[in-house]
Amino acid sequence: AGESILAVIRGSAVNQDGASSGLTVPNGPSQERVIRAALKQAKLQPNDISFIETHGTGTSLGDPIEVGALSQVFNQNRPIDDPLYLGAVKTNIGHLEASAGIAGLIKLALMLKHKRQVANLHFDSLNSNIDLGDGIKLSDGEGPWDISDGKTRCAGVSSFGFSGTNAHVVLEEAPQMPERQQSEVQRSLHVLPLSAKSEAALDAQINQYQSYLETAQDKQMDLGDICYTAGVGRS
Repeated sequence: AGESILAVIRGSAVNQDGASSGLTVPNGPSQERVIRAALKQAKLQPNDISFIETHGTGTSLGDPIEVGALSQVFNQNRPIDDPLYLGAVKTNIGHLEASAGIAGLIKLALMLKHKRQVANLHFDSLNSNIDLGDGIKLSDGEGPWDISDGKTRCAGVSSFGFSGTNAHVVLEEAPQMPERQQSEVQRSLHVLPLSAKSEAALDAQINQYQSYLETAQDKQMDLGDICYTAGVGRS
């Protein structure tokens, strides 16, 4: 349909911690199971995943349990030259509580779109209770998101609720869109409708369109599309 696709959701899963030793104590085996279930639905293997957007609250107890579950899934038989990188958007914006999971998904979708990794802000030293192993690293710098030849970028995002609900979503970079073909039927003229609530606003809109259309040819934008959208997309 010509829509801009940022990423593809390959799979997802939710489960429950069940009985645990306390309300603020996550259940590592349950986290491990929800990740494996999402990978199974996505029809991917652990080594296909190159980045995890963690729940990552920065807590002394929760983070070691989360990394331990990730290690059980992703650290087995993983090539040392193809590590799994970990990130947490909470280092940028804090804990948004009920919105924390969707914030992580948005960050990951944008990373896949731009094919770039980003650093964890305000990171000084690793929790002494965390063992990353040989196959897991913290994302510590900004740069290209490199992957092995022939593979697509795949990643996961985790979010764990205070009530014990665990969720994991597997994302894949968007497929390469074919170049858009020009329609065989071309109109000889196009109408660009302009409307505003005042003369000053109309003048401002005209100036905006003039600046925009000066670069339209460089950006390979179709004038017919611009006119069509102005006709159907504005009140």
